Amino acid sequence: MNGPSLRFLGGVGTVTGSKYLVAGDAAEVLVDCGLFQGLAPLRRRNWRPPPLDVERLSAVVLTHAHLDHCGYLPVLVRAGWRGPVYATEGTAKLASIVLADSAHLMVEEAAHANRHGWSKHHPALPLYDEQDAAHASALLHTVGFGQAVPVADGVTAEFGRAGHILGSAWVRLAIGGRTLVTSGDLGRPGHQVLLPPDPRPECDVLLLESTYGRRERHDEEDAVALFAETIRRTTARGGSVLIPAFAVDRTEVILLELVKLMRSGAIPALPVLVDSPMALASLDVYRDAIAGHWPEVRPELGLAADPFDPGTLAELHTVAESMTANHPRLPSIIISASGMATGGRVLHHLESLLPDRRNTVVIVGYAAAGTRARTLVNGATEVKIHGRYVPVRADVVSLDAFSAHADASELVDWATAAPAPATAYLVHGEADAAHVLADQLRDKHGWNAVVPRDEERVLI
Repeated sequence: MNGPSLRFLGGVGTVTGSKYLVAGDAAEVLVDCGLFQGLAPLRRRNWRPPPLDVERLSAVVLTHAHLDHCGYLPVLVRAGWRGPVYATEGTAKLASIVLADSAHLMVEEAAHANRHGWSKHHPALPLYDEQDAAHASALLHTVGFGQAVPVADGVTAEFGRAGHILGSAWVRLAIGGRTLVTSGDLGRPGHQVLLPPDPRPECDVLLLESTYGRRERHDEEDAVALFAETIRRTTARGGSVLIPAFAVDRTEVILLELVKLMRSGAIPALPVLVDSPMALASLDVYRDAIAGHWPEVRPELGLAADPFDPGTLAELHTVAESMTANHPRLPSIIISASGMATGGRVLHHLESLLPDRRNTVVIVGYAAAGTRARTLVNGATEVKIHGRYVPVRADVVSLDAFSAHADASELVDWATAAPAPATAYLVHGEADAAHVLADQLRDKHGWNAVVPRDEERVLI
């Protein structure tokens, strides 16, 4: 191919594994380095040799710190890569937490599988360990919003606020006289912690996420009302509410909503248990950002001593503390990672709470195909956890209006506020969602909008 090129190595036809390789005459840059999650065929891709030549890779640029965008970095490190990883300050701080937690869970799960014999592999091994994660975190280089910085020979990157999680950014790459913008995961204008996304800059090629490409609008007002009613109904029958929530950002948003609901009297003053070491570490980063008046954070949050504490907050750090949330003495709200129930302490809580009809599990964000969260949302009567099937008798309520992802209208508004690119590629969405959004951009706005194929290479 003549001129700079783009290759899709993940995040195509799925919301996980985002990896986009931008190659020029003198350098190759990987935009995001995400882990595949969900369906078994996707997860198995994490174990293949890296889909790129690590000797030719000059740099990695991260849009944000969620595992499906940064969780593959330790695999590159295991393969011998030692190049720089460019990210905003918030992403760098949160990615270090996310990678360490991911490695810990992988090591812990492999050990559990070996003790109890539920893995097909003998012995079960982690994809990577804490040392790999630490080495990956040591490669992080922080950059500020609005700065065009050289990231490789002949390649510059500019980061703009994406409003999805703390530190999240859209990224504009300039290479070989061409420009590419990737939205990363785009947030919502009404995010409770973060200011709205910065406007999209002009570009030749746009990578636009399509997680909610089929969802025209999030109905947040109805979702909050249903959330409050669900809590009241569950606690009235003596049950507890379990919320599998992404440790980074979703936990913070849910806590802010609980503060509002309790203060308004919409729900009783219940114990709120946050049980996730990663969520608690991330919560401290958010608190520091608010106290430090970071430019992406809503300034009004700094007026409260702790905007995330409704007065009943309990932070569960140790394993012994975590075990108390399996059988709460009083009706409680338990927030635990992971958001898609793919791993972590929430699995133990699901094992304990799902068989009891008094309890409710509330899914508050996007659940990818093949994850336990999606299985629960789809009405499963049993779910497999730690090698055995657990009956689902508790209520399951889905409230994806709490998602930190922009809905279809918000995605289109952001994308079309600048002149049309030569080509827009719809990524980071399941196939039907990506095609719906591509059709809308073509039919209503006259764009050249394409859903790329996995591992396809195109010119920029």
